Amino acid sequence: MNLKFIKNTSFVCMIASAITLHAQPEKDSTLSVYRATATKLNALVHTKLDVRFDYAKRYLYGKEWVTLKPYAYATDSLTLDAKGMDLKTISLVNGSSLKPLKYAYNGDQIKIKLDRTYAPAESYTVFLDYTAKPNELKVKGSSAINDAKGLYFINPDSAIAGKPVQIWTQGESESSSAWFPTIDKPNQKTTSEINITYPAKYVSLSNGKLVKQVKNANGTRTDTWKMDLPHSPYLFMMAVGNFKIYHDKWKDKEVSYYLEPAFAPYAKQIFGLTPEMIGFFSKKLGVDYPWNKYSQVVVRDYVSGAMENTTATLHGDFVQQTPRELADQYYGTGESVIAHELFHQWFGDYVTTESWSNLTVNESFADFSETIWAEYKYGKDAADAYNHRSMLAYLRTPGNDTKDLVRFHYDDKEDVFDAVTYQKGGRILMMLRNYLGDAVFFKGLNIYLKQNALNNGEAQQLRLALEQASGKDLNWFFNQWYYYHGHPKLTIDYNWDDASKKQQVTIKQTQNGTPFIIPMAIDVYSGGKMSRHLVTVTDSAQTFTFSASAKPDLVNVDGDKLLLCEKIDHKSLGDFAYQYAHAPLYMDRLEAIQAATKKLSAAESKTILQSALKDKFYGLRVEAIKSLKDSKDPAVLASIRTIASGDPNYLVQAEALNAITPLKDESDLPLIRKALTSQSYTVQGSALMALAYQKPDEALQAAKGLEKNSKKSLTEAVTTVYAKYGSEEQLPFIAEKFESAGPQAKINMTPAFINMLGKSSDQPIIKKGIDQLKDLGIKYKSYGIDKFAVTFLNQLKQQKGSDKAIGDYVDAAIAEINK
Repeated sequence: MNLKFIKNTSFVCMIASAITLHAQPEKDSTLSVYRATATKLNALVHTKLDVRFDYAKRYLYGKEWVTLKPYAYATDSLTLDAKGMDLKTISLVNGSSLKPLKYAYNGDQIKIKLDRTYAPAESYTVFLDYTAKPNELKVKGSSAINDAKGLYFINPDSAIAGKPVQIWTQGESESSSAWFPTIDKPNQKTTSEINITYPAKYVSLSNGKLVKQVKNANGTRTDTWKMDLPHSPYLFMMAVGNFKIYHDKWKDKEVSYYLEPAFAPYAKQIFGLTPEMIGFFSKKLGVDYPWNKYSQVVVRDYVSGAMENTTATLHGDFVQQTPRELADQYYGTGESVIAHELFHQWFGDYVTTESWSNLTVNESFADFSETIWAEYKYGKDAADAYNHRSMLAYLRTPGNDTKDLVRFHYDDKEDVFDAVTYQKGGRILMMLRNYLGDAVFFKGLNIYLKQNALNNGEAQQLRLALEQASGKDLNWFFNQWYYYHGHPKLTIDYNWDDASKKQQVTIKQTQNGTPFIIPMAIDVYSGGKMSRHLVTVTDSAQTFTFSASAKPDLVNVDGDKLLLCEKIDHKSLGDFAYQYAHAPLYMDRLEAIQAATKKLSAAESKTILQSALKDKFYGLRVEAIKSLKDSKDPAVLASIRTIASGDPNYLVQAEALNAITPLKDESDLPLIRKALTSQSYTVQGSALMALAYQKPDEALQAAKGLEKNSKKSLTEAVTTVYAKYGSEEQLPFIAEKFESAGPQAKINMTPAFINMLGKSSDQPIIKKGIDQLKDLGIKYKSYGIDKFAVTFLNQLKQQKGSDKAIGDYVDAAIAEINK
């Protein structure tokens, strides 16, 4: 699963990419409870389902034939997870007849008494006739997966004009048992056959191969999907709706993309890199894509980012974008999520975590894949930039440094779907890859996949596979990075002794607890050459000494710049200037830019930042522009204006426009007006805001002309201009855009939306807006969005002044958020 839009950097990706406020530490109430791997009393063998839907009632009518066998010990009983169902029949299949079985059901689990005692490996089949009622379930979602009812009916009565009618499922972590009885644990594996009966005007998607389609006399169709290889129940899926299918392939395997009709023409632009990704990952891992097909479907109102159901990934609708939207993405959220979910087909589906405590063997690998795909497709700078953003997503979330990566104690299983499991885990794999070397690291992954194929794995099996590949003991690495928490906090000092011609580097670990063992490279630059020294830091304070004929031009600690740490590096600004010009990596240059930003008046800073305006990597050009945004230097401003008018990267152009906006220089108006015609929504949005700074009336008219084809940053800019310079006439546009926006866009639009509501006298619209902000605050409360929502609701209350009805409505909303 990818949670970028709930918890990421990466929502965040999480809401680490999408929501940029920080998470709060997890609760401690049940952390003393050891979360054991689920005991296998019975093992799933095969699951056959026959399902149909009642769109009006939001029910699923199901028949199930589930084959099991006792795992290690003889048993005369079976417990199945089944959430909130009506049970009509539970019987033992006895040849062609059914033998009723006694059972007890508490609304969550079915305790079944079998007809006799079955020996280990002796299989039996139970038949169940049931009704699943997901909308009547009383379930608790989480910050990662914000609902847990398993089966979702989207606009089933067509009440919302323009919104598609869909059905889809979400199984992770243990919600498949809300739509079919099963043993809903990740260490169970079963083959499957699913017969789906649905209105014939739609299409269906499920796991495995479509082996049969039958058109029924009542206007429905029944599709049969078969999975001949075993997979875990949480990876079962269905999707039904008006999807247009684009057919692609990798080698002789079907690859397909299911999209809403409006986005079908862009299927190749959205998903077209998938076959290349499959080929890259297959080659890198030495294990060809292990399933018989790979499909991707995009649905509305998805409760997370995306989900790696076996052979059939389900994406939230954020990946559906027009070519103009995609033009602003570069290595953006959509493509990284596509890579992430695909990598799960090996790490998560082919080999599945045996317990949620060991979720790292699923999610850390999928997070890691996002970086190695960027490296392969877009180069090392792009990969290092992505790696760094992911590291910050972990470091900037309070409480993360108290959580082990492998977590045997947690309050709720959903708690492990966080920036420790994802972003920290991905960075740990990057360090492990760097320590072992590419060939040995991927050989180890190959061993892990082959040894545990179609079964379950945990971190210890990963360690053993990597030790087998490398011949190295890795207990020390896994003990500190997998089974302990935190990260190094380093202070680095330098001393050159001219008399002895010795360069000293002192590294102090200032974090609490036992010092980390840190292998690293220290690169010494002298006389135009670089010499690398491999060292291992083991103590809380350690000094390394190197001989040199003259004072080095630069001593670069952690030369590979992959160490997950916080550091205070006492290099001089001159050292950083040399580092920018001569050290090769993205992080070398970023560190220099960051150092220069702290001392903008220094000559070395000007040299660094002016060079960075022309950096080969667009992300560093953006950083340089941000650092120089207050500059009054004519040469710098001339460079920024040139960038605004002609940089090949839209994001850099937009940042340059942002930098010249506060200048309110009329000579920039031709440039700004030209930028309003850009094909980039990001550039247009920045240009509109720049125009508003100088010509508010002209910007208001421009906004009216742009609103019909506005998306992303342009929508936010139009909304801001309307809120500041418009009237209540523009409120319906803002309200509609706010309602349909994703979480991060809602947060970005909230100040303008609240300001416009404050101008309005339309009580129904005002109350609806209050409800929307309240829902946002509740949904993402664990990420601090409750405080954000309360702040702006109070602002609205102040704006409405003596309007007691609205004041009371705001107070009630705040009370709900705080409850």
